[in-house]
Amino acid sequence: MKEKRILFLGIGRRVELIQAFRQAALVLDENVMIYGEDIDDTAPALAFCDKRITVCRIKDADYINMLLDACQKERIDLIIPTIDTNLLVLSENKERFESISSKVLVSDPSMIRICRDKNLTSQYFMECGLKAPMTVNDWKKYHSGYPAFIKPKDGSSSIDAYKVENIEGLRSLSSQIDDYIIQPFIDGTEYTVDIFADFNGKPIFIVPRVRLAVRAGEVLKTQIDLDSKIIDECKKLIDVFKPCGPMTVQLIRDKRGDDYYIEINPRFGGGVPLSMKAGARSAEILFKLLNGTKVEFSGNVINKAVYSRFDQSVCVNRDGTYLNEKRRTIDGVVFDLDDTLYSEKEYVKSGFKAVAKYLGDERYSEILWHDFKQGKKGFEALLKRIQREEELQNCIDVYRCHRPNIHLYDGVKDLITSLKQRGIRVGIITDGRPEGQRNKIKALDIEQIVEDIIITDELGGIQFRKPCDIAFRIMAIRWKLPFENMIYIGDNIMKDFQAPRQLGMKTLFRKNEDGLYYSGDCREWQITDIREILNYIG
Repeated sequence: MKEKRILFLGIGRRVELIQAFRQAALVLDENVMIYGEDIDDTAPALAFCDKRITVCRIKDADYINMLLDACQKERIDLIIPTIDTNLLVLSENKERFESISSKVLVSDPSMIRICRDKNLTSQYFMECGLKAPMTVNDWKKYHSGYPAFIKPKDGSSSIDAYKVENIEGLRSLSSQIDDYIIQPFIDGTEYTVDIFADFNGKPIFIVPRVRLAVRAGEVLKTQIDLDSKIIDECKKLIDVFKPCGPMTVQLIRDKRGDDYYIEINPRFGGGVPLSMKAGARSAEILFKLLNGTKVEFSGNVINKAVYSRFDQSVCVNRDGTYLNEKRRTIDGVVFDLDDTLYSEKEYVKSGFKAVAKYLGDERYSEILWHDFKQGKKGFEALLKRIQREEELQNCIDVYRCHRPNIHLYDGVKDLITSLKQRGIRVGIITDGRPEGQRNKIKALDIEQIVEDIIITDELGGIQFRKPCDIAFRIMAIRWKLPFENMIYIGDNIMKDFQAPRQLGMKTLFRKNEDGLYYSGDCREWQITDIREILNYIG
């Protein structure tokens, strides 16, 4: 199955959103790699991405060109913006991204401009037949009574948005906020409506929810309320707007039951994972749309469900000082296997020799190795050349089940012995088909010196492979150690470090330039010789 590569821009704190996409990929058996971009390298959601992309600031002239280069280099399939400030420039350059096969989940520029200017937003709501508090741009011209509400014309996240009780407060705040709008304050029940449409603007989910508790503009507690009046009103809006993918709408229902629409954010809102949990699984729908599947409107959402959110910490320190703590804080060392403790290329060559022996000509191993180095994986080319294509599955079985001729890297056994003598527990977490990994472990004669070995596929299938964190949780439970007192050493920057980093484990990158999946340096602290780990734990 072709890997889908998804890039989230301005990822910030959107951990729940990333988790929703990973869950969707798991449910649909999609192979996905998630990239993250944020100007702040300590943004917590970056720790939940497979790889980070770095570009300049949105206001810089090179922003789009840098982003295009990065998307082309990484072969990004889908770009998902999560902040308001880059929506317009992405929308205006949508065709440039599509020319390199990177789809941008963003609506048309004309619609983005309406959303970014609160004056235009209010007028737009009225044109769609909806009520909205009308705005003025000069405090001296405001005559609609108090309390009033003042906020930036192109603001978001409730930044510099204030309720004002009298003209003195309005005059004072107007001098502090650049390019503001003023409108009557609507007292009532606040709603967010999470909308998701297909690429042509046809709605699939419309989920109103009450904002029960809010902090800094983002919902902390919400209740799903599938109010038919709000849903019908939003359908009017969607018919004109035709959003590409996600859109959130804010409204207030006053005490008389009238709905006043406040703003539109044509992107995934911060609270949209709550609607996803209730059944509006837009991440799953997005995968289906990318696969060309037609999806109809769905009302299969749990009504009246209440969701409450909480904060959680993740270590984003990258200066390495946390590795210089006293040795006593490292009580468990977990290794990856392939290309960390032995050379996987040695395993591949061993497998090719076994297949060549099965085919009756040892020279075939050199042909297979040559093809492999050229990027041709599999045995099809050789079998076609020797006219034995019907034996493909037999060759695969021989390769997977052979007893390999492989060796631990120099110093590995002494290293493990030294760690155990210091009272440090030693384990291995490795991905791969159980029969192949078990044969490797036997050939390396490592089972007797390592305390615990977890082959993730044995836990229940390939869905338990890294970056799934279950194997790491199991190891910590077995050893009765806190994650902070454990360290993980691996070589694959695409999958090895995401789970342990999120759990709070220390990590070390085994920089193996001869490794099968070596792709350059990464943010982790690195070692080139596996024995260097002793330098980090005292």
